[in-house]
Amino acid sequence: MNRFARNMLARASGGSVAVSRLWPGRTDRLIIAPHDLRTADATRAAEIYAGRFVFAGKIVNCHGRSIFDLEPPSEDWEVALLGFGWLRHLRAADTALTRANARALIEDWISNPANKRRAVARRADVLARRVISLLSQAPLVLNDTDNKFYRRYLRALTREIRYLRFTMVDIPDGVPRLQVLIALCYASLCLANQARHIRSASRKLSDELQRQILPDGGHVSRNPGALIELLIDLLPLRQTFAARNIAPPPALLNAIDRMMPMLRFFRHGDGNFALFNGMSATSSDLLATLLAYDDTHGAPMATMPHTGFQRLDAGALTLIMDTGAPPPANVSHDAHAGCLSFELSSGTSRIVTNCGMPTTGRDNWRPFARGTAAHSTLTYHETSSCQFVGLSAMKKLLHGAPVTSGPAMVENYREVVQNGTLLTTSHDGYLAKFGVIHRRVVMVANDGTRLDGEDTLSPPQGGRLKGAGTDFALRFHLHPAVKASRLSDARGVMLVLPNREVWTFEALDDKVDLEDSVFLAGNDGPRRTAQIVIRQDARQAPSIRWSFVRSTASPQVTNARRNARREPELPL
Repeated sequence: MNRFARNMLARASGGSVAVSRLWPGRTDRLIIAPHDLRTADATRAAEIYAGRFVFAGKIVNCHGRSIFDLEPPSEDWEVALLGFGWLRHLRAADTALTRANARALIEDWISNPANKRRAVARRADVLARRVISLLSQAPLVLNDTDNKFYRRYLRALTREIRYLRFTMVDIPDGVPRLQVLIALCYASLCLANQARHIRSASRKLSDELQRQILPDGGHVSRNPGALIELLIDLLPLRQTFAARNIAPPPALLNAIDRMMPMLRFFRHGDGNFALFNGMSATSSDLLATLLAYDDTHGAPMATMPHTGFQRLDAGALTLIMDTGAPPPANVSHDAHAGCLSFELSSGTSRIVTNCGMPTTGRDNWRPFARGTAAHSTLTYHETSSCQFVGLSAMKKLLHGAPVTSGPAMVENYREVVQNGTLLTTSHDGYLAKFGVIHRRVVMVANDGTRLDGEDTLSPPQGGRLKGAGTDFALRFHLHPAVKASRLSDARGVMLVLPNREVWTFEALDDKVDLEDSVFLAGNDGPRRTAQIVIRQDARQAPSIRWSFVRSTASPQVTNARRNARREPELPL
């Protein structure tokens, strides 16, 4: 009943001019337009003027028809269209022609009542993005316009804001809820006669930031990409408060100060983010813009205990590992079963990665990308360490497929030893079903020339293995830029990096296979790559020792390797 009442109130306030005139705090003008930090491309304005709309890898030609009347080629394309973020490209061109084109497109949107009934148009995150776009690009649309269009524009904008304000109960938790509250904060600051809404929106945003942004600066969903999505709106919001001579909420300032160091934590030497929990291709232009606001420029922190990640840096070598339990179910719709997986890079070259998520067409790849096998870790009996909602009806009800079960106890202990830094980790994601605990120990040498590791499967004290299937596979997915070839003894793989470094992967006691894999987080879409795989049986060989070693010899010399030498023991 509460949801029904709120929806009816939103419809009444959005569709009735008479009601809107009696609404408390009625606005009659725009005071300020927030800054848009997203990169704009003036050349795309010509495409839009020609009726070519290119979003999410799809192209739609209008051929004289309204773009809003055409069937969208994909949901991602429709989200981009109805978010109105493309207005920034028209503003970048900043000509009389592009301003007139922007007004014509917005007039087309406003004048067609069917647009308001589109399901994607009413989606909380899309509606929030549209409100922010219409506010930030108001100078483009309203410059040199007549008073009649100004009033229509303002009425349409306030209808969108009211609908957003009174449908909060239907907003999925996590980033979408924060995006809605950010949009409402923008609206209250940018429109006149909104003092009451400024206080209310600021309070609600502060409460949500304190709940969703963890003490170490990570987002509660454990998705590194959430940081970029949120900071690109939070930083201009801080500026908008200052432009109105209103003190920003302390929770907003504190959240930004905590989130900025996390940008450095997840970055590899090539500037890309590590691929955990739904992270896709790093938007280099957005990241560069955000880092320009980072005043500290310090070295990345070594550990993020609240978000659940560890970072080991030595020389040019960087290792980033997932050492946390799955996020709460209500924010786990993009979470992956990648516990104890890691990514490895040397200088500007990535070596080991997770498969990640594509920027478009996620639904096709999501079941595979979220599985443990798509991560550089151990998979027991071809089973993921987390389980997800599988029924389509439940997915619709829960706005996706949250995690239903996964590791409950994830332990990690970090110490500096004589030869490097040792990280000891374990998780119980396979305990309930198979009776085993996965333990992973890694050590990075002080000079960054080698990484030694050991993965072990064992029952808890007094326990035993469950079930007949005790097979497992240890996987290391390689970046597509790495050239990999098996060594002649089938116990190792030679890796040639783009920076011409040569690394050797070895597992002296086990056969090493080189199999096909896919790198989903490429800027140009999914790409074929390779993965190093070691298969074993937990009853016969419960432990696998392995190493990545940088070679000083050329690839030819490394390939003609000498007799295998015994690897140094890990200080366990």
